[in-house]
Amino acid sequence: MKQIMVDLKKGAILVEEVPSPVMKGEGVLVHNHYSVISGGTEGSLLNLASSSYLSKARKKPDLFKKVLEMARKQGPLTAYQAVRGRLNKPEPLGYSCAGIVSEASANSPFSKGDRVACGGVGFANHADVVYVPKNLCVKVPDNVTLKDAAFTTIGSIAMQGVRNAELKVGEKALVIGLGLIGQITAQILKASGLRVFGIDLDKKKIDLAMELGMDDGAVASAENLDERASAFSGGKGFDAVIITAATSSNEPLASAGRLARYKGRIVLVGVVGMEIPRDTYYAKELEFVISSSYGPGRYDPEYEDLGHDYPYGYVRWTEKRNMDAFLDLISQGKIKLEKLATHEFHIERAADAYSLINGKQGVSYLGIVLRYNRKKKNLEKVPVQGALKKAHKGDIRLGWVGAGSFAMTTLLPAVKDIKGVDLIGISAGSGAGSSSSARVHGFRYASSDHKSIIKDPKVDAVVITTRNSTHAQIAIEALNMGKHVFVEKPMALTSDELIRLVDAHRQHPDQVIQVGYNRRYAHFTSKIKEFFEGRKGPMMIYYRVNSGKLPKNSWIYEDREGGSRYITELCHFMDYCQFLSGSKIVDHNVLKVEGGSLSEKEEWENVIMTLKFGDGSVATILYNTVGDPSYSKEFLEVHSEGSTAIMTDFRELELIRNGKKKKFRDRLRTDKGHRSSIVHFLNNIKRGKSEFDEYIPAMEILLDDV
Repeated sequence: MKQIMVDLKKGAILVEEVPSPVMKGEGVLVHNHYSVISGGTEGSLLNLASSSYLSKARKKPDLFKKVLEMARKQGPLTAYQAVRGRLNKPEPLGYSCAGIVSEASANSPFSKGDRVACGGVGFANHADVVYVPKNLCVKVPDNVTLKDAAFTTIGSIAMQGVRNAELKVGEKALVIGLGLIGQITAQILKASGLRVFGIDLDKKKIDLAMELGMDDGAVASAENLDERASAFSGGKGFDAVIITAATSSNEPLASAGRLARYKGRIVLVGVVGMEIPRDTYYAKELEFVISSSYGPGRYDPEYEDLGHDYPYGYVRWTEKRNMDAFLDLISQGKIKLEKLATHEFHIERAADAYSLINGKQGVSYLGIVLRYNRKKKNLEKVPVQGALKKAHKGDIRLGWVGAGSFAMTTLLPAVKDIKGVDLIGISAGSGAGSSSSARVHGFRYASSDHKSIIKDPKVDAVVITTRNSTHAQIAIEALNMGKHVFVEKPMALTSDELIRLVDAHRQHPDQVIQVGYNRRYAHFTSKIKEFFEGRKGPMMIYYRVNSGKLPKNSWIYEDREGGSRYITELCHFMDYCQFLSGSKIVDHNVLKVEGGSLSEKEEWENVIMTLKFGDGSVATILYNTVGDPSYSKEFLEVHSEGSTAIMTDFRELELIRNGKKKKFRDRLRTDKGHRSSIVHFLNNIKRGKSEFDEYIPAMEILLDDV
């Protein structure tokens, strides 16, 4: 199928053949008929992508700061690789579309053949076929065309802005900015029984809004603007001002303050300069609200991804209900979109469509509609041309499942230049992700379904870098298909998953399973092991991890997706201590912090774990998220028989014996063993050796704890 993306390095619009999405979770597959380009959101992304690296840094100072911090702590080469990996992955465009359901999950309220409008960044893309979760889909009334329905998500943004204005019948509203969302906002306000005045830089847009029902308006540069607006409001000022403009200027906020009534309400829907003129807002005691996208549910993975609705009586207007309400207004004839759809292009001419947004054609626009190949066949596998490296006899043929940020920035670059590997196919949750990964890293084909990888007879071994919840199941499926398996940590999220994975390995003892405990294979780890080689006495190990906080809505906290950081990350450090000792864990104890402002899950992110090993060695792991994030992330001390090893962030190592010190430092990068772990996996396949039994104790302990 065809999909539109933007090259994040150059800003170029790409229309590429990518694998069609597959059904997952509770949602629908939709054959798109139309989608609508968002000039504001997508235009901003294009502008950012087409700018220089320096300009990108200036426009995204928070991200740039993170890159600098990574360079300081992990080395400039590590930071460069992370940035390059992210920029190598094109960004899908679009979030408002409409089409016909081709497949629906058992628990969704939709059926094959339903006409639906869809929303959501990452879901309702500009593509022939899209997968959309059930809470981001609504049925289209019979008397509404799919072309009009494609505006639904954009319309729900305007709907949420109007709701935030909290206006009542008979009140007067001002709309600043009469682009696409502003035009729709004015029509919604009129449908709600309000008097509406509009302001824009372009008189043609004011005239169009008045033709579509707006009461009056004025050009922003008009000398008598304030007088006309005051006359419209009866000299009292507007009850609410909704700003739908897109500009870096602070003027919309200043105008809103001047023209609002005492104790009025200012609602920001667009993107403008944010220096609020305090004197004006203070004197009038104005209320300022930023409207969040399409409504409650936005940015909540529980609602959007997993389909957990909010109670109707407590959250009357969710983003899905806003979408429904907007379609109802179209059905009643109260919203007219025909004159707002100023341009229409076939998906193949996407570059022409986006040239309107960047101003290259010098043509004004409002709604830019894309139409699609309605009879396009679904393709779960797409060959990649020009990306093959020459295969050699005896090469291990590798398949890859999962192409998220970790895989793109860390593991895949490490694998690309390893000799003795033939890269066959890669699958990802999105066709765009798998296609870009296949092209950049040299796979023969891209797929949207992991089953096509593990069933491929040309694949000898599978690397699994998907989200945590799928690790065990995909590993089991791969083993049952006779594949060797490299699975990222954690290998399981529940005791039942672990039992089933262990059973699968016992049924296929000739298949190698390796878990992504890469720190075992780091360059400095080899030096530490060599330093203590031949010891007779036990070790004392101290491992401090200053992990830093994750956003509270991170997928890692969702039980069905990530499990917890306790399971996901502690297993890594437990395995490392066990590897250093060379002996199995025989006992453990855990103390977690309690109280204060920490949630229960955050308490399990701040623990001290003690381990005892069969040879008498002991280890203490201090894992925390409450330390200063600028401080080093990982610190290791190992003591035994009058010798000490001290390592910081896998970049600095000090070996001390008999008062003599040897120091090692890698100034350019952090080597945590990712490349060496893959090489070790390939060598184990050739040797017919599996270390799977070593990984089980730590996983059993963690799963029993929680």
